[in-house]
Amino acid sequence: MGDKGNDPNRALSRIGRRPGILLKSRYSRRSFMLTGRRLALKLAFTVLVALAFGAGCRGFFPKNTLSSIAIQPPSPQIEVGPTTSQTLQAWGTYQDNTRSQITSGVVWTSSDNTVVSIVANTGVATGEKSGTATITASAQGLSATATATAFLANITGFQVCMGTFGATTSCSSGSTPLTWNPNATITVNQSFIAQGTSNGTGFDLTTASTWTVAPTPVAGSLTCSNSGVSPETCTVNAGTTAGTYTITVTYGTSSTATVNVTVTN
Repeated sequence: MGDKGNDPNRALSRIGRRPGILLKSRYSRRSFMLTGRRLALKLAFTVLVALAFGAGCRGFFPKNTLSSIAIQPPSPQIEVGPTTSQTLQAWGTYQDNTRSQITSGVVWTSSDNTVVSIVANTGVATGEKSGTATITASAQGLSATATATAFLANITGFQVCMGTFGATTSCSSGSTPLTWNPNATITVNQSFIAQGTSNGTGFDLTTASTWTVAPTPVAGSLTCSNSGVSPETCTVNAGTTAGTYTITVTYGTSSTATVNVTVTN
């Protein structure tokens, strides 16, 4: 029999039954707390730097402001009637020379709502009767204008005539042009009107028509006023180069008539 007091197995057994001891370190907790605080301070500092940089950048990169606006199309042609309205657009050019459509904040007006009416906040234009009106678009303290022409559909017998509406002296006939033979030793003015029929009714279409001259004289000038009044006045200035010129009168999208002008001097 051996000595029980010196039995190594009993010694290990006694040691295994003794309560364990858990050691805790104050230093690891403090290190973790300091690391967390540093992280929070770094995040706060980063946020403050970003805010300061953003505020500073606003001074370096000023807002791209609007410098001018324009109406599209620049010369609207609008058929008379409630179902043939046309939506006009305002386009802006900015300080960096970029260009884009202005889709809000535009105010639209018409110089004559009896000819062309327009919805103030949408730019929807409606032809009320044959004629022209000045359309204005305003935005951010800037404005632009365009001449809108309201025209009748299904015009027949379109012609250009000398004189005034209801008191003409001679007219073009179908494809046969009107003739005018001014002597340019002096300045010569001539009154013309454009007229046509729609649904059996005759209309003065002068102010809703476009009057163009070709070619351009080498010397002097031959011009039509396009002033928006009837009758239209065309002028040959004294000393205008002798030759043959054509005045083309256009109404709407398909009606045209011509005046053959032979200038002598």
